[in-house]
Amino acid sequence: MAANMGSMRILIKGGKVVNDDFTQEADVYIENGIIQQVGKELMIPGGAKVIDATGKLVLPGGIDTSVHMQDSFMNAAIQDDFYSGTKAALMGGTTMVMALVLPEQHCSLLDAYENCRGQADAKACCDYALHVGVTWWGSKVRNEMETLVREHGVNSFQMFMAYKDFMMLRDSELYQAMQTCKDIGAIARVHAENGELVAESAKEALDLGISGPEGIEISRPEELESEATHRAVTIANRARCPIYLVNVSSMSAGDMIAAAKMQGKVVHAETTVAHAVLNGMQYYHQDWAHAAAHVIVPPLRIDPNTPGYLMGLLGNDTLSVVASEHRPFSTKQRALGKEDFTKIPHGVAGVQDRMSVIWERGVVTGKMDENRFVAVTSSNAAKIYNLYPRKGRIIPGADADVVVWDPDATRTISVSTQVQGGDFNLYEGLRCHGVPLVTISRGRLVCENGVFMCAEGSGKFYPQRTFPDFLYKKMVQREKVHSLSYHSVTSLTVKLLLTHPSYCTQAYKGVARDPYSGDVAMVANTMKKELGLGPIDGDMPNKGLQGARVHQGVRDLHESSFSLSGSQVDDHIPKRSSARILAPPGGRSSGIW
Repeated sequence: MAANMGSMRILIKGGKVVNDDFTQEADVYIENGIIQQVGKELMIPGGAKVIDATGKLVLPGGIDTSVHMQDSFMNAAIQDDFYSGTKAALMGGTTMVMALVLPEQHCSLLDAYENCRGQADAKACCDYALHVGVTWWGSKVRNEMETLVREHGVNSFQMFMAYKDFMMLRDSELYQAMQTCKDIGAIARVHAENGELVAESAKEALDLGISGPEGIEISRPEELESEATHRAVTIANRARCPIYLVNVSSMSAGDMIAAAKMQGKVVHAETTVAHAVLNGMQYYHQDWAHAAAHVIVPPLRIDPNTPGYLMGLLGNDTLSVVASEHRPFSTKQRALGKEDFTKIPHGVAGVQDRMSVIWERGVVTGKMDENRFVAVTSSNAAKIYNLYPRKGRIIPGADADVVVWDPDATRTISVSTQVQGGDFNLYEGLRCHGVPLVTISRGRLVCENGVFMCAEGSGKFYPQRTFPDFLYKKMVQREKVHSLSYHSVTSLTVKLLLTHPSYCTQAYKGVARDPYSGDVAMVANTMKKELGLGPIDGDMPNKGLQGARVHQGVRDLHESSFSLSGSQVDDHIPKRSSARILAPPGGRSSGIW
């Protein structure tokens, strides 16, 4: 069935083709899983299935860059496998998902990747790709990152500054991981929160008797995100590595990203549907199950202006991508933390509703137009992850991932009608304009008017190429400019060298100079004591004075200089008469100093 559908001829007539940069009235002809023609009055062979898109929009299929399927997290099994999860994605207009592989600490990244591939290949209904988490650091991790890039089609790795004692990397490890990403041409994804202070804040909240879901919001304030965001951007800049920040949740973190972009740093970022639509007052709901169902990290923010602000940042290109961060759990699973909010599994559902909710809250409200909608739900992801223009664009030669979208039709979201996993929907009762009428994946008609027609396992792993131009092209040019600008300066200036044959990084070179030939000071005895040094050249040995102190004429304020022998070490210094200090530092005194 899948093979027959893959060879279908499909003609989409009368619609408006929407790409991220322009909209045109055009027909789209699809054959052999590829878009063959886009235009008016096309000459096509007979036998094609005709889809009438009059009055509708024809969009590139959505790309959801952050989903979690068929895995476990925080002692709970995720409620979607790759079949139900990708089915929900296709029903919502998303034709490609990017799932995160999370190896356990000190376990092989390659083994975790292979295990995930084995699960996904048997079940996925649409194209998928994999990010691999870097949950610990060492030479083995570095070597396996290179192998994953070179041999297995992985081009992105995710690092965590949160989840202390679980997945968090120290700054030095993060720096080395980013340097590795730069060397192999991968995308460095970073979850930015100050993990050390999150852990301390969680302890303090529990000590105060705060055990409910509101503890998530209390223990992870946005300043811990903005601080970590600044630190992540700084580390990436020092490593000469483009950075991609995930789960941006706050106005201050968004401002930090905007400032970094203004400074010319190569920074891209994604937020989630939940963060761009909901606020943190949900955690203070009287119903524990309702509050716990919104637990995601970073948490939803208490400031009611935050969602609109983040949606605006999506509209003005400060934030590049909106993902679902799909990781559904049941109420029963979330109840693992009924007495301790730190044990509530982090995750919400959203892969099915992402496109419609963003259309409703982004396009219908005027925060973005239809072209920007395509950019944040599909095209930008394709560019960043080196899939463009095979994905994320409707042009001849591109993969036939196409959605016929009705901007005027409405649907009301409900957990009772969702395909995705979980027993709670964050957007319950939300009436959304923007409905996918037809979804085509690699030329296969997989969904039409709410009817799903796709075989389990008919999706394919999509290997990704390294060094995406969208991220690395500017880095290369900067290296060239730096190299030229430093070429003719004096030897007193640090010279930048090109070290990578294709995508270069800066290397530092020391200044050539004659060696210093003057005197060298002796190490003071107190410093020798601190450093544990023995006698060095020029020291006078303490002959016959084992255990006795040898005074060098410098008073040691840590020990008394008074000697019962009568003579003192400072007898040679002229004495001055005592003086009354009227206003000494720290306050007046009536005594003699």
